[in-house]
Amino acid sequence: MDWQASEDTVPSEFVTDAQIRSLAGKPPASGAWRDGDPVGRRHFAAIGAFDFEGGGHLDSVKIAYETFGELNDTRDNAILVLHALTGDSHVVGAAEPGHPTGGWWGGIVGPGLAIDTDRFFVVAPNMLGSCQGSTGPSSLDANGRELGEDFPFTTIRDQVRAQAAMSDVIGIQRWAAIIGGSMGGMDALEWGIEYPDRLDRLAIIAAPAVSSADQISLNSVQVEAIHTDPLFHGGQYYDAKDGDGPHRGLALARRMALLNYRSPSELNERFQRSWQSGISPMGGGGRFAVESYLDFHGNKFTRRFDANSYITLIQAMNSHDVGRGRGGVDSALARVTARTLVIGIDSDRLFPVEDQQLLARLIPGNIDGTEAVVISSPYGHDGFLIEFDAVGTELTRLLAD
Repeated sequence: MDWQASEDTVPSEFVTDAQIRSLAGKPPASGAWRDGDPVGRRHFAAIGAFDFEGGGHLDSVKIAYETFGELNDTRDNAILVLHALTGDSHVVGAAEPGHPTGGWWGGIVGPGLAIDTDRFFVVAPNMLGSCQGSTGPSSLDANGRELGEDFPFTTIRDQVRAQAAMSDVIGIQRWAAIIGGSMGGMDALEWGIEYPDRLDRLAIIAAPAVSSADQISLNSVQVEAIHTDPLFHGGQYYDAKDGDGPHRGLALARRMALLNYRSPSELNERFQRSWQSGISPMGGGGRFAVESYLDFHGNKFTRRFDANSYITLIQAMNSHDVGRGRGGVDSALARVTARTLVIGIDSDRLFPVEDQQLLARLIPGNIDGTEAVVISSPYGHDGFLIEFDAVGTELTRLLAD
């Protein structure tokens, strides 16, 4: 669902000893950004009270966001970039205080790149329900206690309404483009349907119109992995000491997710049956290299994410159905008026190309008629966050005058 799951632009073959040593020490109970932590490059938009689609309510909500480039005098050069499941607002830039990982789309956003910050003003929000600055389960309630599992059930439509409210707060009534991949692509699609008069162009990358039963089932086992961690404690683990939070369940969920993000051919070719060390995994206590790869990235993930937020966002993705309450998928997609680009990845086993071809056939403003652009990549779903040249070429075409 996002490149930050694997965190390697051009994948290295094996996990190194230095990488393993970098995770020495016990993981925190939560990897969430908290008030009082370094702000980094974040801004915050207070959007006030918020009613959730499922009936929940919060008296006060804020959305963290970052910006790149300059807003012009006519305020018509703004692009909204929406992150995937475990991404955040840090689209471009190095890892630094306040930002535990480097920018996830540095080959796409920047001066002279496909989303040219010499031309466009880019806004990247952290999703409602996430854990890198926006209001989510790790946020405090009126009594100064983390919301935890009391955070309201959140849908993709809730996320988009929060983004629309953020847009109002920062004074952008119409976006030159809205661009997102994976969960961000779900949000982008909802924007095109619910707010067609607020955007000119739309890019939906590696995302479907509806989360299928197969996709929901893959998500459900990840949620269960967290719930069955004995240190989850019903979502109230924030006061636990380092090493006493639900890091094992969260890391296991992440390892499961990684298997959906990469293609079988890439994993087979990259690791084959190699050992991680000279110790045999055939009864000798050693490990296969692919096992160490999954463990390393699962454990690294626990240092920068929150278990409750992971559940919240997984459930939001499960809620995704553009046809719900709109007369079906066909009727919903007919509401999109933006000039639209649809991109799929040929090796994506999470959201396969058939999902994008459906969007391409039914969205009236698809710039390629009834066809989606299909990028060839060995990297599976993560390809949209690795194949910068291919994705950038298509976005350049969409954004051309």
